[in-house]
Amino acid sequence: MSVRATARLRAEPDGRGGTALPVLESAGPLALRRTRSPRATYARVTVVGAMSAPLNGDRLAIEAEVADGARLTVDAAAATVALPGPRADAGPSTYTVDLTVGEGAVLHWLPEQLVSAHGSDLHQTTRVQLAATARLLLREEQILGRHGEPTGALTTRLTVHRAGRPLLDQQLAYGSASPDGWDGPAVLAGHRAVGQLLLADPSFEDAPLPARLLGPTAALTPLAGPAVLVTAVAADARLLRGILDDAMSELLDGLKEASGG
Repeated sequence: MSVRATARLRAEPDGRGGTALPVLESAGPLALRRTRSPRATYARVTVVGAMSAPLNGDRLAIEAEVADGARLTVDAAAATVALPGPRADAGPSTYTVDLTVGEGAVLHWLPEQLVSAHGSDLHQTTRVQLAATARLLLREEQILGRHGEPTGALTTRLTVHRAGRPLLDQQLAYGSASPDGWDGPAVLAGHRAVGQLLLADPSFEDAPLPARLLGPTAALTPLAGPAVLVTAVAADARLLRGILDDAMSELLDGLKEASGG
């Protein structure tokens, strides 16, 4: 039987300079746990997989709202592995993430990698609504197949709106979900790890960053709005994470320096 589950969380200021979590609802394989944050003003939630998921045919979703002035980090305890499941006729699985970030709020959305196992078929959608003064740090990583196996069918779409206007709309497809050529020299060129790092911050309106390469397999691109997008490919998950971590540190240090703090 396919699983249908939606987990929900809401963060809001606690009135004492920190962030409370009045809504923290787990569902099915998506277990949400409040964990200790290294930053006193941030709440932190870790997504823990309570069972193997998504399997073909599953319908999973997370809805997260960060109210005006709240600060939240969401991470995960382990990678998400898309699997074929026991039924050959189950159809694709879906994993939908809806994020809303209010005025003056901050969200760091930093899940672990999504692994597309051979035989799986997953459609992942991430939708973000940002207020005009909201800040967002978002990382997504796709690993195409487990060690020594070909990838499954994977389609991902990331859409971000800021103050009601489009900021980013990107769709990626791999394996049988994509036309021939997705793994060719002009696209992945044999790499099996793909990642995106999005940083949206109002300070980029006054000081936009220039486009540039970040080593041989990554690039930083300013968006038509106060945001930058880092895209990268790598041979494996470890190398990809290293590229994105370096880019994240550089970008956050640059914002800290520009703000004088």
